[in-house]
Amino acid sequence: MPDRSLRPLGYAVATAALSTGLLVVAVKAGWLGADVGRGANFCEAARAGWVKQPANTFSNLGFVVAGLVIAWHAGRTRLGGLATPYACLVVLLGPASAAMHATQSELGGQLDLLSMYLVASFAASYAFRRWYHRDLHFFWQLFIMFVAGCELVGLLGDGVPVVQQSGNVAFAALLLTAVVVEVRLWRRGGTTRTDLRWGAAALGTILVAFLVWNVTKSLWCAPHSPVQGHAVWHLLDALSAYLLFRFWASERPQ
Repeated sequence: MPDRSLRPLGYAVATAALSTGLLVVAVKAGWLGADVGRGANFCEAARAGWVKQPANTFSNLGFVVAGLVIAWHAGRTRLGGLATPYACLVVLLGPASAAMHATQSELGGQLDLLSMYLVASFAASYAFRRWYHRDLHFFWQLFIMFVAGCELVGLLGDGVPVVQQSGNVAFAALLLTAVVVEVRLWRRGGTTRTDLRWGAAALGTILVAFLVWNVTKSLWCAPHSPVQGHAVWHLLDALSAYLLFRFWASERPQ
């Protein structure tokens, strides 16, 4: 067993401190703009304080915790140089999503969508990198292309059945692409093999989260309750992001 490096954890802690600190300052100073009701469709009633939706906001700490745990594992698992970037990316999901729920602003909503694009693009790009046996340059080029594509699709606007926004369609399409490529990788075999139990756990968790996401908008809605279904969605998503990392890290020579 190789010695554990604390450098990935240090990067993740710095990312958490900087992004969370910037979010607190931005929310208090009003840098994210006026409350336009962005995210109000997720049931929780807006409060009078500087954090509009407390449960939906603070539940995003789950992403920060997940990212730090991933960074701890990254001290021994490099994922071809991508373990630390993934840990920092998962950390960033928290403040980005919290930006929308804390302010209900348009810019906050865009940050929330961007965070979704980032993680889905990472998953798809990492799958394709392994499928084609390519290097880091290929991964980052594909990653940037996917994120840019999501942003363009997101410009199509709202009104999409079930998932509401066109940006959510792009997010789901990339995740589905990643799942298909990962399954094909496993079936193709080769010199390495991943543990599908971690992958199944990650996929199952995100599917349950999506069910909760939908139920929250209709059946499970208590606007003034401290327990919010959308907050559960955040926590399940954070768990899924961690399980996905464990799936990638399970890759071993046959």
